[in-house]
Amino acid sequence: MKLTKLFASVALSAAVTTSALADNKPTIVRVHGAFADSSSWNGVIKILEKDGYPVVAAANPLRSVKTDAQSVASVLKSIQSPVVLVGHSYGGPVISEAAYGQANVKALVYVAAFAPDVGESAVALSGKYPGSTLGPTLATPVALAEGGNDLYIQQAKFHDQFAADVNKADAQLMAATQRPITDVALNEAASEPAWKTIPSYWVYGDADKNIPPQAMKFMAERSHSKQTVVVKGASHVVMISNPKAVAQLIETAAKGH
Repeated sequence: MKLTKLFASVALSAAVTTSALADNKPTIVRVHGAFADSSSWNGVIKILEKDGYPVVAAANPLRSVKTDAQSVASVLKSIQSPVVLVGHSYGGPVISEAAYGQANVKALVYVAAFAPDVGESAVALSGKYPGSTLGPTLATPVALAEGGNDLYIQQAKFHDQFAADVNKADAQLMAATQRPITDVALNEAASEPAWKTIPSYWVYGDADKNIPPQAMKFMAERSHSKQTVVVKGASHVVMISNPKAVAQLIETAAKGH
């Protein structure tokens, strides 16, 4: 079983590298955020693959910024082509740390995300400006044996809080399959971020209830975003409700425009 998984991993890396080199296009590596999983990128992935971009959806453990970034960095090191690294929400701090010192990462794309500076946490940034209503929608924390707690959004409040512009039935499925994040991860202070040395691009919705749009505007401007797209009426899951806008920005980043 272990050998099968190893061979599959090697085959995936080789296929991605061969495709990227053949088409002369960077590999798009996507990192999901809290209360979500890699399927949240499905709509965007379809567009990117149709346009000839090799795509990898890296699993985010959602345990701590440091260890999650190490997991993503391992994926980056396995890819020989240039990379555009994309992060949603809490995936922002993860890509900021994972890309640091990685020569093949050519651009960072923040999708309704956090981009902390040294010493900042996701919780601190979400409270920097008014507008986040996430706190009261969280379910009773699930205590972990190793310490800390797992956090979930109450399923009955998930649609309005997290994905208000997504079909209600789809949002109900997302609520049931949401992946928890630890309180430790959300409160963990960031180390030196890659956005200080790698070009960044931003897209978010002006109806985001998890991260205040004003906070994302602040972070985008601080990182000297090469292009910022604000989608009118979009919720926190702008990549699900507006996959075309997100895919277009990623392709712009891939072309270096």
